[in-house]
Amino acid sequence: MMKILIAPDKFKGSLNAREVAENIAKGLRGNLPDAEIEIGPMADGGEGTAEAICEARSGSWLNCKAHDPIGREIDARYAWIEDGKLAVMEMSEAAGLRRLSESERQSVCATTFGVGEMILDAAKRGANEIVIGLGGSATNDGGWGMARALGFKFDYEHEREQEQGKDRERVTELVNLSRIEKPRDLNLPKIIAAVDVQNPLLGENGATRVFGPQKGASKDELNVLERALTSLADVVAKELGFDYRDKPGAGAAGGLGFGLMSFCGATIRPGFDVVAEAVGLESKMKAVDVVITGEGSLDRQTLEGKTLAGVARLARKLGKKVFAIAGRYDGNQQVRELFDEVYELARPGMTEKEQMKRAGELLCEKAQELAQEL
Repeated sequence: MMKILIAPDKFKGSLNAREVAENIAKGLRGNLPDAEIEIGPMADGGEGTAEAICEARSGSWLNCKAHDPIGREIDARYAWIEDGKLAVMEMSEAAGLRRLSESERQSVCATTFGVGEMILDAAKRGANEIVIGLGGSATNDGGWGMARALGFKFDYEHEREQEQGKDRERVTELVNLSRIEKPRDLNLPKIIAAVDVQNPLLGENGATRVFGPQKGASKDELNVLERALTSLADVVAKELGFDYRDKPGAGAAGGLGFGLMSFCGATIRPGFDVVAEAVGLESKMKAVDVVITGEGSLDRQTLEGKTLAGVARLARKLGKKVFAIAGRYDGNQQVRELFDEVYELARPGMTEKEQMKRAGELLCEKAQELAQEL
């Protein structure tokens, strides 16, 4: 009897990782009725990380009050694993693009304040460890908002301007940052920042230049934001004695990687590794013959710490056959070599919108095709 593990990531904008896995399983069962199929939804530090770990470890969901990127009060949730008192959260829950409409995207105003509120809530509940997934951010503040929520005080060379009578601090004020004061009584547990990118904080490959444009920043704003984060890094180095600006992953989530290391003593780790360990992926994989993974797009970026590459490399290490089903595949040869076979949902003449709408049935069809191969 064939044993199969299905360990995909989400198809962004259409299906979460569990739904992807269930549709693949449905397709396989049609042609392989006797196969033993295990489903293990995965993530890589991006959205879906808390869900994947919560489900695999039989966790529960906790709610707390927090603020969204532009200061509105929201109910935020994070996963709690009682065994080990582990809190698993995603920065996008409070400070993600999904909290804003297209017209509300303004990275000069968006902050990570709500992420700090979530961290404090987990610390107050006695968490021994907090895992934070850094994906899907609307912010470009280097973790400055989060630090303020945690009680850090920031002083500026010029008095701040009150914006239209509202006390809304702007990220660009960091250009005039002169000193930072640490809170006296801040007690945080061990924090792991799970990232799926390797970008540093600053420069051509940094948070602002690479990810700023998709968060609504204009060319002028990008220049000011880059200066703001440079100033933040300089003052952190001078006042706190740390300089993490060049560390891979510092630029994740608009520089929140940098902020978590600088203000919370966090450790940055590849998100795929964090999730794989938490869900016991390797031991699940050892028990099967075939591994199937999937994600919305398969391209050169896949190699930079995305779920599909992580699953494929682990399967190869364990000598298992591994297949990928992707929404779109750009034909990259290096990516292709990771898998025994790659199946693509995209069809000639089908729009991307229609493909996203029909992702479930298309996955099912491709899985039937794959089952015939097996």
